[in-house]
Amino acid sequence: MNKIKIILIGGVLSMIMAALFLSCTRDQAITGFEWLQEDAEGFVDVFPEEVIGSITLAGSSTVFPLAEALADRFKREGYVDNITIDSIGSGGGFERFCVAGESDISNASRPIKEQERGQCRQIGREPLEFHIATDALLVVVNPNNSWISETTIGELAAIFTAGKWSDVRSEWPNEDIQRFIPGTDSGTFDYFIEEIFDDDPAPVLNATNVQFSEDDNILVQGIGGDRYAVGFFGYAYYANNTDALKVLAVEGIEANGENVDNNSYPLARPLFMYSDAEIMANRPQVSAFLAYALLNASDEAINVGYFSVSGAVIQQQQDLWLRTMEGLY
Repeated sequence: MNKIKIILIGGVLSMIMAALFLSCTRDQAITGFEWLQEDAEGFVDVFPEEVIGSITLAGSSTVFPLAEALADRFKREGYVDNITIDSIGSGGGFERFCVAGESDISNASRPIKEQERGQCRQIGREPLEFHIATDALLVVVNPNNSWISETTIGELAAIFTAGKWSDVRSEWPNEDIQRFIPGTDSGTFDYFIEEIFDDDPAPVLNATNVQFSEDDNILVQGIGGDRYAVGFFGYAYYANNTDALKVLAVEGIEANGENVDNNSYPLARPLFMYSDAEIMANRPQVSAFLAYALLNASDEAINVGYFSVSGAVIQQQQDLWLRTMEGLY
């Protein structure tokens, strides 16, 4: 096999230190990286047909459509082994990655918590964070809801805790509010609680008429089937169900690409994939898929209904990948 030219990022010393840290010789490291080629832009090209070995991802239901789209594209371009993607919520994903040590990549719609990072370290993993896309968390109601089209951050706290719509505004219907909410293991739930309830979940957990689910499709069906329902989830699930849902503006600002890009929409948030340097070194198929994701996430994010990150952010993520892999191919 022809040896592929090493990309020098931090100089010879850092290259040697990285190789020593991962306890492998350069000859050993070359094995398994046939899929990689340095590109003209300073990153790498990935050839999926050369990638060997299974890949396991688990975590956020919000990241799931994007991860699935990337995996499907990876397969279409030649990858023939298995990619498993489990949608179990960000918290469930970190438990599988940091406690059980069973997944290669943890999908998350929120940053990893310090407690979870500590759990990772206890099993010898140091989480690496790759920002792959941006989501807008949407508050949605039934399309037959005629009394609300926009709301405020303060009013959202009332909508998700009050008994009846008329308890929020007297002119609204004297009907019970039916709430459909992501499960408590979901990063979407965590993000909403942090932004709307100052990180205190008790008001929502103690509210009446609440159905929790880690499956956002169940939330879509519940809201679409009840005129007095309300809920929240990632943009992609609305984009795929626009006829069944009505999205609310927040603080007078609509959730669209322009308002997400200029940071004016109040409930925009980053989406992540996490892995570990040793996993990426010892399981080259994982580093291949992550590199492939960084090359193609912007296109696929738009295709599934999310928002691409800026070129500067993508460059930062690619630099992190290069620093992590330095000296291994």
